[in-house]
Amino acid sequence: MPTLYLIPTLLAEDTAELVLPVHIRSVIEKTDAYFVENVRTARRFISGLKTTRVIDETTFFDLDKDTPAVDTRRQIQELTERKRNAGVLSEAGCPGVADPGSVVVGMAHSLGWRVEPLVGPSSILLALMASGMSGQSFVFHGYLPIERQDRARAIRHLEKEAQQRQQTQIFMETPYRNDALFAEVIANCEPNTRLCVACNLTAPDAFVRTRTIREWKTQVPDLRKKPTVFLLL
Repeated sequence: MPTLYLIPTLLAEDTAELVLPVHIRSVIEKTDAYFVENVRTARRFISGLKTTRVIDETTFFDLDKDTPAVDTRRQIQELTERKRNAGVLSEAGCPGVADPGSVVVGMAHSLGWRVEPLVGPSSILLALMASGMSGQSFVFHGYLPIERQDRARAIRHLEKEAQQRQQTQIFMETPYRNDALFAEVIANCEPNTRLCVACNLTAPDAFVRTRTIREWKTQVPDLRKKPTVFLLL
């Protein structure tokens, strides 16, 4: 049976030499079909690795949150019949974690494929590692509700869970709404609750700080358009 490679991509530009193992290049060189969240980003990532892979001889299948499952099933079935290996590329970081890659991974398992996750950067794990918060018990919630009242209610619920379970609560937002989310966390949490802000991880200007809500009120960071992970405990 074929192999499905889960290939981590960069969190920050021009960091391949720092965060990607050499093994990823060898997998890219021998793999000519990919399930990707964004074709343009995937092509740029592969080209930037400067491997022997000819980009115009590479097949890309769209796999985002709106991709019909029937399309993905048909594509992986065709690869199965032709015994072709394939890769999964996230928009940033590790595929299958906070992205649609898990859909094709589940299908690959059902078809008997070998699934091989490769080592690479994950903003969620890097943020947890650097936060000083519990790495024994934690939950990743992805994106919180957009509507303000629902979001405030969700933040208060996460704080309650963190306090009662001593469980790190991890969440994120699209970069252009980071400042608004930060302000709402500050407004809805207790003064002694700890908040970690992990921003631009692996980039030269990476920023990771864990402070109490009381401390953050006088030290507001600029998070505009910067990929950020938030952690509460």
